[in-house]
Amino acid sequence: MNKTDSPAPSELKTIGLTPLIYCSDQALFNVRAGVPIVDALSQASDLLFLAKSFAEDAAYIKDTDRHAWAAHYLTAMSKAVIDDVVKVLTPRPARTKTESEEELPESQ
Repeated sequence: MNKTDSPAPSELKTIGLTPLIYCSDQALFNVRAGVPIVDALSQASDLLFLAKSFAEDAAYIKDTDRHAWAAHYLTAMSKAVIDDVVKVLTPRPARTKTESEEELPESQ
C-alpha cells in the first residue's frame, strides 16, 4: 500500500483519544485504542439500544431515576465510541512547518 492509498475500513482501529465520564474535571474513562472500528460501532449500537430501552422505562416509571441515569451513562459511552471512530475516519489536514521549524537548518 502506498501513501495515497487509504486503509480498508476493516483495517481501521480506534485511536483511544476520546474521554468520557468526568470526575473533578478529569476524564475517568477513555475509549480503548486498537479496537477495530466495525466492532466499536457494533458495541456503540448495542449501548444505544439499551439506553433507548432505559429511557423509555424512565418515561413510565416515576418513582425512581435509576433508569434515566443508566440511559445517561450508556449514551455517554456510545457517544465517546462514535466520536473516537469519527476521529479515525476524518482526514487530518496536511501538517505544515511551524515558524520555529522553518528557522531550523535542513538536516542532510
